[in-house]
Amino acid sequence: MMFRIASVTLAAVMLVMPLSISAQSKDPLSFNRLMADPETRNAPPLKDGIHDPDNPATDRLQSPREAFSALPDANAGNYVDWVEALQDGLINPRYDLQDPDMSPTVMDLDIVREVKGSMPDVVFPHKEHTEWLDCANCHPAIFIPQRGANPLSMAAILMGEQCGACHGRVAFPVTQCRSCHSRSKTPADEAATQKEAQ
Repeated sequence: MMFRIASVTLAAVMLVMPLSISAQSKDPLSFNRLMADPETRNAPPLKDGIHDPDNPATDRLQSPREAFSALPDANAGNYVDWVEALQDGLINPRYDLQDPDMSPTVMDLDIVREVKGSMPDVVFPHKEHTEWLDCANCHPAIFIPQRGANPLSMAAILMGEQCGACHGRVAFPVTQCRSCHSRSKTPADEAATQKEAQ
Protein backbone atom coordinates (compact mmCIF):
# COMPACT_ATOMS: atom_id res chain seq x y z
CA MET A 1 0.00 0.00 0.00
CA MET A 2 2.79 2.45 0.93
CA PHE A 3 4.66 1.77 -2.32
CA ARG A 4 1.51 2.31 -4.36
CA ILE A 5 0.77 5.69 -2.73
CA ALA A 6 4.37 6.80 -3.18
CA SER A 7 4.43 5.81 -6.86
CA VAL A 8 1.13 7.62 -7.51
CA THR A 9 2.48 10.71 -5.77
CA LEU A 10 5.71 10.53 -7.75
CA ALA A 11 3.78 10.17 -11.00
CA ALA A 12 1.65 13.21 -10.10
CA VAL A 13 4.78 15.26 -9.35
CA MET A 14 6.35 14.21 -12.64
CA LEU A 15 3.23 15.26 -14.54
CA VAL A 16 3.21 18.79 -13.13
CA MET A 17 7.00 19.30 -13.15
CA PRO A 18 8.00 21.56 -16.02
CA LEU A 19 10.03 19.80 -18.67
CA SER A 20 12.39 22.75 -18.84
CA ILE A 21 13.86 21.86 -15.44
CA SER A 22 15.58 18.78 -16.78
CA ALA A 23 16.69 20.72 -19.83
CA GLN A 24 18.09 23.59 -17.73
CA SER A 25 20.42 21.57 -15.59
CA LYS A 26 21.30 18.18 -14.21
CA ASP A 27 21.22 19.79 -10.74
CA PRO A 28 18.10 18.55 -8.86
CA LEU A 29 17.89 21.91 -7.06
CA SER A 30 18.01 24.03 -10.21
CA PHE A 31 14.35 25.00 -9.77
CA ASN A 32 15.08 26.69 -6.43
CA ARG A 33 16.52 30.18 -6.92
CA LEU A 34 17.42 30.31 -3.20
CA MET A 35 19.87 27.44 -3.68
CA ALA A 36 21.79 29.12 -6.50
CA ASP A 37 25.57 29.31 -6.59
CA PRO A 38 26.88 32.71 -5.40
CA GLU A 39 27.96 33.58 -8.95
CA THR A 40 24.45 33.06 -10.31
CA ARG A 41 22.45 34.72 -7.50
CA ASN A 42 20.45 37.78 -8.48
CA ALA A 43 21.21 37.17 -12.15
CA PRO A 44 20.38 39.80 -14.76
CA PRO A 45 16.78 39.70 -16.00
CA LEU A 46 17.77 38.13 -19.33
CA LYS A 47 19.31 35.16 -17.50
CA ASP A 48 17.29 34.84 -14.28
CA GLY A 49 14.75 32.30 -15.53
CA ILE A 50 11.91 34.56 -14.33
CA HIS A 51 11.71 37.21 -17.03
CA ASP A 52 10.98 36.53 -20.70
CA PRO A 53 14.30 36.75 -22.57
CA ASP A 54 12.43 37.16 -25.86
CA ASN A 55 10.72 40.34 -24.69
CA PRO A 56 12.67 43.29 -26.12
CA ALA A 57 12.11 45.32 -22.93
CA THR A 58 13.68 42.73 -20.61
CA ASP A 59 17.22 43.96 -21.30
CA ARG A 60 16.19 47.44 -20.12
CA LEU A 61 15.52 46.20 -16.57
CA GLN A 62 18.21 46.92 -14.01
CA SER A 63 20.20 43.92 -12.87
CA PRO A 64 19.48 42.99 -9.23
CA ARG A 65 23.22 42.77 -8.53
CA GLU A 66 23.60 46.39 -9.59
CA ALA A 67 20.46 47.51 -7.73
CA PHE A 68 21.41 45.67 -4.52
CA SER A 69 25.12 46.51 -4.50
CA ALA A 70 24.83 49.45 -2.08
CA LEU A 71 22.42 47.66 0.28
CA PRO A 72 23.39 45.72 3.45
CA ASP A 73 24.05 42.03 3.02
CA ALA A 74 22.01 39.16 4.40
CA ASN A 75 22.90 35.49 4.19
CA ALA A 76 19.68 34.18 2.64
CA GLY A 77 16.86 34.98 0.26
CA ASN A 78 18.02 37.59 -2.23
CA TYR A 79 20.93 38.39 0.11
CA VAL A 80 19.73 41.87 1.08
CA ASP A 81 18.89 42.82 4.66
CA TRP A 82 15.82 44.89 3.80
CA VAL A 83 15.01 45.85 7.40
CA GLU A 84 18.51 47.25 7.91
CA ALA A 85 18.29 49.06 4.56
CA LEU A 86 15.03 50.68 5.66
CA GLN A 87 16.34 51.61 9.12
CA ASP A 88 19.52 53.12 7.58
CA GLY A 89 17.44 55.22 5.17
CA LEU A 90 18.91 53.51 2.11
CA ILE A 91 15.44 52.76 0.77
CA ASN A 92 12.14 54.57 1.14
CA PRO A 93 9.34 52.24 0.08
CA ARG A 94 6.04 53.74 -0.95
CA TYR A 95 3.48 52.79 1.68
CA ASP A 96 0.37 53.17 -0.47
CA LEU A 97 -0.10 52.65 -4.21
CA GLN A 98 -2.70 55.41 -4.61
CA ASP A 99 -1.46 58.01 -2.12
CA PRO A 100 2.27 58.83 -2.40
CA ASP A 101 2.08 61.05 0.72
CA MET A 102 0.65 58.36 3.00
CA SER A 103 2.96 57.27 5.80
CA PRO A 104 2.88 53.99 7.73
CA THR A 105 1.24 53.53 11.10
CA VAL A 106 4.12 51.86 12.90
CA MET A 107 3.19 49.58 15.78
CA ASP A 108 6.13 48.93 18.11
CA LEU A 109 4.91 45.73 19.75
CA ASP A 110 6.63 42.37 19.97
CA ILE A 111 4.57 39.21 20.32
CA VAL A 112 6.36 36.25 21.88
CA ARG A 113 5.12 32.79 20.89
CA GLU A 114 6.32 30.14 23.30
CA VAL A 115 7.52 27.06 21.45
CA LYS A 116 7.48 23.54 22.84
CA GLY A 117 10.72 21.64 22.65
CA SER A 118 14.25 22.94 22.53
CA MET A 119 13.86 25.61 19.80
CA PRO A 120 14.01 29.19 21.08
CA ASP A 121 10.69 31.00 21.35
CA VAL A 122 9.43 33.04 18.39
CA VAL A 123 9.46 36.83 18.59
CA PHE A 124 7.17 38.54 16.09
CA PRO A 125 8.21 42.20 15.75
CA HIS A 126 5.25 44.29 14.62
CA LYS A 127 7.52 47.30 14.13
CA GLU A 128 9.57 45.79 11.30
CA HIS A 129 6.40 44.58 9.59
CA THR A 130 4.30 47.74 9.98
CA GLU A 131 7.11 49.91 8.61
CA TRP A 132 6.34 48.20 5.29
CA LEU A 133 2.80 46.91 5.50
CA ASP A 134 -0.65 48.07 6.48
CA CYS A 135 -2.35 46.02 9.20
CA ALA A 136 -4.96 44.89 6.64
CA ASN A 137 -2.27 42.90 4.78
CA CYS A 138 -2.35 40.32 7.58
CA HIS A 139 -5.45 41.02 9.69
CA PRO A 140 -7.94 39.39 9.72
CA ALA A 141 -7.42 37.23 6.60
CA ILE A 142 -4.11 35.61 7.61
CA PHE A 143 -4.09 36.26 11.36
CA ILE A 144 -7.09 37.00 13.58
CA PRO A 145 -6.02 39.86 15.88
CA GLN A 146 -6.96 38.04 19.08
CA ARG A 147 -4.78 36.24 21.60
CA GLY A 148 -4.83 32.48 21.11
CA ALA A 149 -6.83 32.61 17.87
CA ASN A 150 -3.94 31.64 15.59
CA PRO A 151 -2.36 28.25 16.23
CA LEU A 152 0.84 28.24 14.19
CA SER A 153 2.64 25.30 12.69
CA MET A 154 5.83 25.01 10.70
CA ALA A 155 4.03 22.65 8.31
CA ALA A 156 1.48 25.34 7.44
CA ILE A 157 4.19 28.00 7.14
CA LEU A 158 6.22 25.78 4.80
CA MET A 159 3.08 25.29 2.68
CA GLY A 160 2.80 29.07 2.20
CA GLU A 161 0.18 29.71 4.86
CA GLN A 162 0.41 31.98 7.91
CA CYS A 163 3.93 33.52 7.97
CA GLY A 164 4.71 31.61 4.77
CA ALA A 165 2.34 33.88 2.84
CA CYS A 166 5.36 36.24 2.65
CA HIS A 167 8.39 34.48 4.10
CA GLY A 168 10.03 32.38 1.45
CA ARG A 169 8.31 34.39 -1.27
CA VAL A 170 9.00 38.10 -0.83
CA ALA A 171 10.60 38.12 2.61
CA PHE A 172 13.53 36.13 4.01
CA PRO A 173 13.04 32.36 3.73
CA VAL A 174 11.95 30.13 6.57
CA THR A 175 15.33 28.41 6.42
CA GLN A 176 16.60 31.33 8.52
CA CYS A 177 15.27 29.74 11.73
CA ARG A 178 16.95 32.13 14.17
CA SER A 179 15.45 35.19 12.52
CA CYS A 180 12.14 34.24 14.15
CA HIS A 181 13.16 31.75 16.84
CA SER A 182 15.21 34.41 18.59
CA ARG A 183 14.29 34.41 22.29
CA SER A 184 16.31 31.98 24.35
CA LYS A 185 14.43 29.89 26.83
CA THR A 186 14.99 30.51 30.52
CA PRO A 187 16.33 27.67 32.72
CA ALA A 188 12.76 27.23 34.04
CA ASP A 189 11.46 26.83 30.45
CA GLU A 190 14.13 24.23 29.68
CA ALA A 191 13.36 22.31 32.89
CA ALA A 192 9.67 22.24 31.97
CA THR A 193 10.52 20.97 28.49
CA GLN A 194 12.66 18.17 29.94
CA LYS A 195 9.87 17.25 32.37
CA GLU A 196 7.35 17.06 29.49
CA ALA A 197 9.69 14.77 27.56
CA GLN A 198 9.82 12.26 30.43
